[in-house]
Amino acid sequence: MSDRFELHLDITDTSDPVSLLAGACDLSKQRIKQVMQKGAVWLTRGKQTKRLRRHSKPLQPGQQLHMYYDAKVLEQQPPQPLLIVDEGDYSLWHKPRGVLSQGSKWSDHCTINRLVEQQLQHQRPAQIIHRLDRAASGLILIGHSRTATAALAKLFEQRQLNKRYRVVVSGQFAANEQTISDPIDGRHATSHVHHLAYNPSNDRSLLEVKIETGRKHQIRRHLAGIGFPVVGDRLYGEGEPEQDLQLTAAQLAFTCPLSGEPRHYQLPKEFLPHF
Repeated sequence: MSDRFELHLDITDTSDPVSLLAGACDLSKQRIKQVMQKGAVWLTRGKQTKRLRRHSKPLQPGQQLHMYYDAKVLEQQPPQPLLIVDEGDYSLWHKPRGVLSQGSKWSDHCTINRLVEQQLQHQRPAQIIHRLDRAASGLILIGHSRTATAALAKLFEQRQLNKRYRVVVSGQFAANEQTISDPIDGRHATSHVHHLAYNPSNDRSLLEVKIETGRKHQIRRHLAGIGFPVVGDRLYGEGEPEQDLQLTAAQLAFTCPLSGEPRHYQLPKEFLPHF
């Protein structure tokens, strides 16, 4: 059997998922349990399909069992996020480069919410509130209740948060302040850029960017569009192989929708881009 395949099995009698999957492929039962824990096995009950992690859960006739096996994906070892502050109903984390904000049918073991769930005591649910590019790093909010997740997500939708990023770009950024309002994918997008410093030895500039909108790859596309690609950007810039993307979510400020109190979070200096 190949290193990448799918299984879709109709359940006709009471059975356990590990035995059923093991009988349909060459994987050992221990390997299948690992695959389940990494989020590559799904169970369909009626119109609802969800990840299945409990290998002891009995299956019922009429259900469907799915496995999406990709050895390369499952072997990935993500770096661990770091807890910055725990507010109870939500928490703030440092997301390292390489950690995903969203999983796929092939796994979710490299996603920020899954990694957070595994770190938190008492197995609190961890729900995505906003996203940060896989190649980017920095502050990310995680919700631990439906109320908190919905309320904080609404702040993002209504642009009631102050989000600031630290970015290193190629070239000398001459202007002290510049607003970029070029549309992205036909939609309004605005980024405010503030020049912090210039290093003539490597011809790079350190910028602080505040965004009003959250379009896909907004900062990377806006800066590349005016001739200042983000260092390490393999998609819109020169993409130096040895250099990570120098884009970090550095500050996040908002009024807490649960307590009404102001919140201001700043990433510790050791996690900011090197200049």
